[in-house]
Amino acid sequence: MTVFTAIGLMSGTSLDGIDAALIRTDGEGFIERKGFLSVPYGDDLRAALRNCLNQPEEKSRNAAREMTVAHARVINALLEKTNISSENINLIGFHGQTISHDPSRRHTCQIGDGAMLAKLTGINVINDFRMADVKAGGQGAPLVPVYHQALAAKLEKSVAFLNIGGVANVTYIGDEVVAFDTGPGNALIDDWVLEKTGKKYDEDGALAASGKVDQDILARLMANAYFTRKPPKSLDRDAFASGIWHALSPADGAATLTAFTAASIMKSASLMPQKPKSWIVSGGGRLNKRLMLLLQGFLQVPVRPIEDIGLNGDAIEAEAFAYMAVRSY
Repeated sequence: MTVFTAIGLMSGTSLDGIDAALIRTDGEGFIERKGFLSVPYGDDLRAALRNCLNQPEEKSRNAAREMTVAHARVINALLEKTNISSENINLIGFHGQTISHDPSRRHTCQIGDGAMLAKLTGINVINDFRMADVKAGGQGAPLVPVYHQALAAKLEKSVAFLNIGGVANVTYIGDEVVAFDTGPGNALIDDWVLEKTGKKYDEDGALAASGKVDQDILARLMANAYFTRKPPKSLDRDAFASGIWHALSPADGAATLTAFTAASIMKSASLMPQKPKSWIVSGGGRLNKRLMLLLQGFLQVPVRPIEDIGLNGDAIEAEAFAYMAVRSY
């Protein structure tokens, strides 16, 4: 067994910041966690990245350079935190920042300069994971299921690993593995809350809990053909940004969009080979108490944050890109 020491980097569609995880792994069943760090984007960089969404890649060069430098700083901070020298790191798995994703056109775009990151850190970098998947016939998303499968090795089957980031995705693991994007995650909620309150997200789901779901708007949203389409399938961050909830109050809008995320996740269960015996939740959505309460009510089986099985829900995707870097190498 050859074991590599790798750093994985993830910046999700929620545009909240950079997650960096350091692991030792053989890219198969052995995974040893050595450290994790999460650093929020500064307001200026977050705004610059938001302005890149669904824009031509050439318009994002300055932001791509700035976010690459930010990733290098986070790597240095992680190495300092773990007291490990860069000379002892074999690989970096660099996800970059997704600015557009359209599987119908076999298109996905993540900005970030892998060669620049390698030069800044002195460590070999593997990037363009999603484009590589598209070129191999995949959709470029979701990619983390191969890591979910490794994490589930000792768990009772069947189990669903649910990641609620900007977009939500699920990995069903039973006699077979089925994975796909379920629908919206946090992005629509976050964008609404930012617009209406100036806050970056709905802390604990408190705003949603204080509002009332508009059942007519929810029904119209759930009528989208995506939710009955069989996998493989994936989504762009803004796939459902129709704005038909625009006239709602801040609280009712948050309630309706939170219910939309929960209902679309519930709908995903009908596309799985069997009903999962439990759901393990990672990503920022697991911290939204209102959303987790809705999921428990909808799914009628245990819905647990991934911390319940001894893992860090903030670190999973970054760990996954370290793991996939080793597999790719």
